[in-house]
Amino acid sequence: MKHLVVVGSVNVDIFLRVPHMPKIGETVLGNRFYWHIGGKGANQAVGIARLGCPVYFVGKVGNDPFKDRILGELEKEGVKTEFVVQDEKNPSGMAVITVDEKGRNFITVIGGSNRNLSCDDVEKAHEIIKDAFMVILQMEIPLETVRFTLRLAKKWGVRTLLNPAPANFLSSRDFSSIDLLVPNEDEAERLTGVQIKNLEDAEKAGNLLLKEGVQITVLTLGERGALLVTKEKTQHFPAVPVRPEDTTGAGDSFVAAFATALFQDKNLEEAVKYANYAASISVTRPGAQPSLPYKNEVENFMR
Repeated sequence: MKHLVVVGSVNVDIFLRVPHMPKIGETVLGNRFYWHIGGKGANQAVGIARLGCPVYFVGKVGNDPFKDRILGELEKEGVKTEFVVQDEKNPSGMAVITVDEKGRNFITVIGGSNRNLSCDDVEKAHEIIKDAFMVILQMEIPLETVRFTLRLAKKWGVRTLLNPAPANFLSSRDFSSIDLLVPNEDEAERLTGVQIKNLEDAEKAGNLLLKEGVQITVLTLGERGALLVTKEKTQHFPAVPVRPEDTTGAGDSFVAAFATALFQDKNLEEAVKYANYAASISVTRPGAQPSLPYKNEVENFMR
């Protein structure tokens, strides 16, 4: 049976709720704090599992008290963790996420064990990668490991999706190994140098990425929705109007739903629409991983 494989980061996410974002040197009295398992890789794997798709996660945890909690939470969600390895020298990754009353966020990430997810670690998972429908990556792990995984997947003809978050330098060879690239506005600007102020700018950035060798680009544009750019056409998908509480997990929810929809034989247009609905649900809830919707919630919302 085919499955999806997510190769990426896993963190402990600590959320701080504040009335407004602090300025440099300012002390702000927050309202509350809470913590969950996060990291873009783990979030996307959990998002996929909640949407009813079989998924393996390839990642690295630290030799610390968080390890068992991380693995337990992933397994409880239905994510297969046989290829999550332990870093004996470094702690698990951590993110501190400050969220204001308008749902805007400011995130500081400490990579920890994620920085040591190696090519050898991925190579040990080659059997599940070889048999995958798609391999999904982000950029909170070493760039060398991202490149190795992309080329390993392409060696076996497995479709690849890269969410370039945070944006990092990519070469022409890297781009040619990417079937689907899903950046947000900031990431697309960093990759192309195009300042995105409107849909025309987003289309220009998307076409530049296609010229670099990417097969398909989907730019997520926040409250403006998403823009699908292929060699044949460009199509804008408006966002589903909701009142946002916390936008932290929106990108991960979009990627998870987009990949799941393609796995379920939806076409590109249907997959982007499905992902828009999933992301819209996520921004109405606090947290990253806790906000990821389940399959029935997305289907009911679309109806």
